[in-house]
Amino acid sequence: MTDPGLALDAGVRLGFAVGLLLLFAVLEWLLPRRARTRPRSQRWRGNIGVQLLNGLLERLLPWLAPATIAAFCAQHNVGLLHQFTLHPAVALLLSLLILDLVIYWQHRLFHRVPWLWRIHRMHHTDVDLDVTSAFRFHPMEIVASLLIKSAAIALLGIPLEAVLVFAIVLNGMALFNHANLGVPVALDRCLRLLLVTPDMHRIHHSIEHHEHNSNFGFNLSCWDRLFGSYCSRPGAGQQQMILGLGETNSQNTGSLLWMLRQPFQ
Repeated sequence: MTDPGLALDAGVRLGFAVGLLLLFAVLEWLLPRRARTRPRSQRWRGNIGVQLLNGLLERLLPWLAPATIAAFCAQHNVGLLHQFTLHPAVALLLSLLILDLVIYWQHRLFHRVPWLWRIHRMHHTDVDLDVTSAFRFHPMEIVASLLIKSAAIALLGIPLEAVLVFAIVLNGMALFNHANLGVPVALDRCLRLLLVTPDMHRIHHSIEHHEHNSNFGFNLSCWDRLFGSYCSRPGAGQQQMILGLGETNSQNTGSLLWMLRQPFQ
């Protein structure tokens, strides 16, 4: 993929993410699901700060960008899907499903393998959950995730269009399902038949071990049901459920420096 194409991809994702960030921030203020345990400013500086670092890191590693890998594979006919003649719409839909399944199993892997959990657990140390929690990933996890996604794209030959669409959808859904948004119960029940909702994903951030080892999906809710990791409601209820990790909740988890040191503690 050419540099202008990469810039366009990054620009579209940035514009979409900023727009949804503002939208969900306003909706959280109007329709909050839970009361905050700490001031927003203590958490937002760290969460947004680490996102800025991750954005810089991605720009410094263009050769690891999924779009770059997808473009290379298309030019050189590399990957399983390039060996078949598929209607573009079928290839797009199949690729989106495959990528979402890859992300589901990547997430489970990050909880299961000890050294991967060390770089992922920073995401779980947020004592509140809101739209900025979607940004809270350690730079080491960003690199590991890029490697896994790029390997899957190269192996399967995911088309470039699917990679770009999936990146936008994944960013948008991460902002949505991390939002402290009071979705009406009836609407949540309907949405959850297909999508991961805020109430569903919030359970994944519970302090209870068996609850934060459930609901690994980001986009589609079907994977958790299919692979036995679905939890419909927290034991303590949405309002009383404690978020974060027991060993870190008393610490300054909103500090950017504290967050960056997490894998080494």
